[in-house]
Amino acid sequence: MAIIVATERHWISRDTAVKHLLKSVKFLSKANSYHGIFPHWMNGATGITIPFSRKDDGADVVETAYLFEGLLCARQYFNQNNSLERELRNRINDLWTQVEWSWQQRDMGNSYYWHWSPNNGWSMNIEITGWDECLITYVLGASSPTYPITADVYHKCWPKSDHFINGKEYYGVRLPLGFPYGGPLFFAQFSFMGLNPHLLKDEYADYWEQNYNHTLINYKYCVSNPHHFKGYGENCWGLTASDTYDGYNAQSPENDFGTISPTAALSSFPYTPEYSMKALKHFYYDLGNKIWGPYGFVDAFNETKNWYADSYLAIDEGPIVAMIENYRSGLLWKLFMSCEEVQRGLQKLDFQPAINK
Repeated sequence: MAIIVATERHWISRDTAVKHLLKSVKFLSKANSYHGIFPHWMNGATGITIPFSRKDDGADVVETAYLFEGLLCARQYFNQNNSLERELRNRINDLWTQVEWSWQQRDMGNSYYWHWSPNNGWSMNIEITGWDECLITYVLGASSPTYPITADVYHKCWPKSDHFINGKEYYGVRLPLGFPYGGPLFFAQFSFMGLNPHLLKDEYADYWEQNYNHTLINYKYCVSNPHHFKGYGENCWGLTASDTYDGYNAQSPENDFGTISPTAALSSFPYTPEYSMKALKHFYYDLGNKIWGPYGFVDAFNETKNWYADSYLAIDEGPIVAMIENYRSGLLWKLFMSCEEVQRGLQKLDFQPAINK
């Protein structure tokens, strides 16, 4: 998605972008996959699976959904009638049609599972239940032209957790779904880099309201700063999963140790542009080279601990680019929502489709 934005904004040439993406999809066509589903981690030189944990050494359908959220946008964007762009589209379609989303259904189609391993089978035993970052996995699973999931599994598995329906108010803001205070902000971002939340509704939520309110609660929490961490305020906010001073953690109002992740506020531009712009200016002009480097903003920082990351994580850098562009032009939303398969999948799951704002 970031490469699409770079092409649209003329940071790189269209030809350069297509060749780069072709190299990527050719690599993926030879990399390890399991029923067409990719692992969470793989060796970037060989394509061989790197176990994410002891038993997580096979298919990860959620990470695969993020991959195809981007690849389908690329298929829609690179639509010219020349040999390179035709090859790119054909290769993306080949990968897309090989993903056996339905393989991850179990219990006679009533459950949808995150992982499968050729060595450990279903022993990870994690059902994809919400509310969290995984909505896109159901949408793409339902959209598959070759191995679709059933509509029933969305309604029987996705909402059955004890943290799905919320309905409470935090700082005067009602949260329809999810954990108290909403959880980490990537919940409102990863599925919605392609999936347009404007007027997207189903029986469970209005997803613009859900994401906007979740972001606003996160902002208001940081402004109130109940633990009195250094730096927090109206121009320095945003709690989500990132590197932190003692490893990696999913920061949220209920799991707050003073670490701000720039991707949280900056990937929230579509929801809270005024507050996100204040954060952007503060991060760039005030904190400056403490957190700004050759690849953008570092992953996180904690002023209370006087700790500033030296890492740049693509899964956090990419959403910044994608969501700023969606705020500016809606480009990626338009591309993803223009997929006929996606529209059929949303209809299958009884969504009221979003508009291409």
